[in-house]
Amino acid sequence: MNTHRYFLLNKPMNMVSQFVSTHQVQLLSNINFDFPEGTHAIGRLDQMSEGLLLLTTNKKVTKLLFQGTRPHVRTYLVQVKNKVHQDTLKQLRSGVKISAPNGTTYTTAPCNVDLIEPPIDLWDNGIQLHENQQSDWMRIELTEGKFHQVRKMVSAMHHRCIRLVRWSIEELNVASIAPGEVKEVSEDYFFKALNL
Repeated sequence: MNTHRYFLLNKPMNMVSQFVSTHQVQLLSNINFDFPEGTHAIGRLDQMSEGLLLLTTNKKVTKLLFQGTRPHVRTYLVQVKNKVHQDTLKQLRSGVKISAPNGTTYTTAPCNVDLIEPPIDLWDNGIQLHENQQSDWMRIELTEGKFHQVRKMVSAMHHRCIRLVRWSIEELNVASIAPGEVKEVSEDYFFKALNL
């Protein structure tokens, strides 16, 4: 009987969440780690997003995590251009309309959104702003994950997303994992930390 393996990756910016592509992009296969055959990403982060990406050889985890009956909290640290007003936070918390497939719109579910201090010790690979450009950081906790949802949410409130870091999924986080670093965890720990 094959034993499945479970990995946490702090995905760097400018990398896609896949091992192969027909495009000239940085891939998961460029990470300096010997992943076993059959490893795949659970969910994705777009090329410019960074932070926690879960990988496993267990094909059942994606369905358990994203299609199960219990919602799972994902926490994002988001830097946006310009200062964020309290009215904006209130609207984001209660739900905003974002674009959806086939020209439709979707109203996001209520979520937790708070302003936070700039995480100055967060890996030194951020986008440099002009010295006069103001920005704010928010912590956004979601239990849903539509395509580019966080970026679309802040855009709906007329803010440009400068930096987007998925910090955690449930109890798993990248607090002690450097960009491009992989941490392997046991199956018991993985399932318990994700509340699966």
